[in-house]
Amino acid sequence: MKSNLAQICVVALLGLPSAMLAQQQTPPPPGAIMPNVLYGAAYYNEYMPADLQLGRLEKDVALMKEAGISVVRMGESTWSLWEPADGQFEYAWMDRIVDAMGKAGIKVIMGTPTYSIPTWMWKAHPEILARHLGGAYVGYGMRQNMNTDDPNYRRYAERLIVNMVSHYKDNPAVIGWQIDNETGSYGASNPQVFQEFVERLKKKFGTTDALNKAWFLNYWGQDVNDWNDMPTRDNATSTGYKLEWSRFEQDRVTDFLAWQATLVRAHRRPDQFVTQDYGSMMRLDVNEPEVAKVLDVVANNPYHGTQDRMDGAWQALQGDFSRSLKHQNFLVTETNAQTLGWDSSMQFPPYDGQLRLDVYTDVSSGANMVEYWHWHSIHAGQETYWKGVLSHDLEPNRAYAEVSRIAHELQKIGPQLVNMTIRNDVAILYSPDSSNAISFMPYTPAELGWTPGRAAGAYGATIKQLHNALYKANVGADFVFPAMTDFSQYKLLIIPSLYVADDALLKRISDYVHNGGHVLMTFKSGFTNENSAVRWEKAPGPLHEAAGFTYQEFSNLEKPLPLRGDPFHVGEGNTVSQWAEFLQPTTAKTLASYDHPFFRRWPAITKNQFGKGTLTYEGTALSEQLQQAMVQQTLQDSGIPFNPEASHSAVRVKSGSNASGRRITYLLNYSSAPTDVKYAGTPAHDLLTEKSLSPGQVLSIQPWDLVIAESDGTDNKYKR
Repeated sequence: MKSNLAQICVVALLGLPSAMLAQQQTPPPPGAIMPNVLYGAAYYNEYMPADLQLGRLEKDVALMKEAGISVVRMGESTWSLWEPADGQFEYAWMDRIVDAMGKAGIKVIMGTPTYSIPTWMWKAHPEILARHLGGAYVGYGMRQNMNTDDPNYRRYAERLIVNMVSHYKDNPAVIGWQIDNETGSYGASNPQVFQEFVERLKKKFGTTDALNKAWFLNYWGQDVNDWNDMPTRDNATSTGYKLEWSRFEQDRVTDFLAWQATLVRAHRRPDQFVTQDYGSMMRLDVNEPEVAKVLDVVANNPYHGTQDRMDGAWQALQGDFSRSLKHQNFLVTETNAQTLGWDSSMQFPPYDGQLRLDVYTDVSSGANMVEYWHWHSIHAGQETYWKGVLSHDLEPNRAYAEVSRIAHELQKIGPQLVNMTIRNDVAILYSPDSSNAISFMPYTPAELGWTPGRAAGAYGATIKQLHNALYKANVGADFVFPAMTDFSQYKLLIIPSLYVADDALLKRISDYVHNGGHVLMTFKSGFTNENSAVRWEKAPGPLHEAAGFTYQEFSNLEKPLPLRGDPFHVGEGNTVSQWAEFLQPTTAKTLASYDHPFFRRWPAITKNQFGKGTLTYEGTALSEQLQQAMVQQTLQDSGIPFNPEASHSAVRVKSGSNASGRRITYLLNYSSAPTDVKYAGTPAHDLLTEKSLSPGQVLSIQPWDLVIAESDGTDNKYKR
């Protein structure tokens, strides 16, 4: 079997351009390159009603095979079946499922079931449960309710992982391992966790005196003069303490997943990949770039709005972020099948065509796999209304018919779409520290509850707004992170509210501008240092020369304000809100000012020439229309081509290059009406209809439909 798998890998590599192979310093990790787009769903035969168990597996596999499903994810949710009693391991229940999938030609991704502990473990070791801040009791019954650093938990989890991976490493159907599930810190503040934090502080600061100075703990007389006197995080008011605790939570997640990845790699078959299904990107307690370092391939669960709320923007943002983590293609391990919700208040089944459009939306961002959560709807429990491809009656339905259409299309055209390379001239700088620190000192009331497709917190909302403006201009974006040492490969760097940053990062940004780069930056940037302490120099601190202004005051805005004279011609959208910094230009030019008797003396938006580049700064929160105009202005300043009318269309255009060096252009219609759009590419053909496409040709795209144009010739710009 190993020789056959090696041949498959060689065949896959032979399909890549020689230029790409030459660039590969080392062989790509398992899972980074696929022969076709994988398409499937999570599958839980164990969740089936007892009186349907007999024969249901065979019916499901037959339905999957008929539909064209090529992959399932299994096993991550039921530790209680893998190990029903301490040390008693059971595999027969899953072996029959894996064997059935293998015989049908359906690949399996197996999950380590460590995110929900069995009752026997809780009963034997109640201290495994997480203690939340404030000491609130966490009882058994909810998933992800444990301290993942607890030594007993780790001991049990290691034993289970080693047994599982060893059992399935030689099964040809099992192609990869998902470690844990949507992992977070789970708010654990158990005594052992707190002691780990104190040891971390000792290593970082050395002395309590250094800690006191960094965190300004003489405020309210909270100096720590002995490590044994360190207070817990429960009632902390220090912003430095809160920020360091959030970093600690992130590192706990990274360490836990790195520990699992090491265990899996020690016992897996070499071609089985290791992944983790991030529970949507940009979570406060997860440092996604650090987690990505321990994975072979990144996976994500980008749930999104449906019906009239589906515009592809959230999937594009999540896809761009996922792709940027390892600069390679990624997997979608969960997304909407029918409806969502832990109750019945979000039952918005997708319109006809939206399932299909969603799949190609993900693939157009670089996804090599799309899976639904899940295959069949669950008949009881918290996720009763989080419906799968099949409804509770388990019969083929409207969703199944659309899934079948998608699967058969991918069987045909997937090889031309998989392993797509995307190159962008724009990057968005994402700062986990700034996201957390702004949440500690918010400038606007927090939105409560979870809504699919909505970013969490004010920082996340700013990122979403900026990315959406690029998306509407049909301009692709990468994400970069504070540790990046050189931004020069990008023409435009967009920096949302860089509230927390050390001087070195701010200098790298200034040098980038001075050397010819262009920056679009939003308010609250450069305000605090790496410990979330406000700098003791005029804002924006080390950025003042590149920005061309300073300021000493700021204000919340009680209600939206207009800009004087509608400088960007956006009509009713000519408003700003929430926050205003009283910018005092030194070398910067004023692009817009407030139309208000008091605030009008200060610029709202500035632009500064610094060296060979420019820094455009938004000292206030812009409306969607103004942000669109500002992004388009900076794209123009940066020499990045875009269609200024694109934002008025429901059709989004995304592109990249496939393994043959041919340009792939997606034209996706996110509306319930037929939409005309002019094809602006080179001579091509539509992979879906095989019709020829000519430059300048007007295409009429049907509701929730798309065109996938593959260029008829290779383009040096898109060769790898």
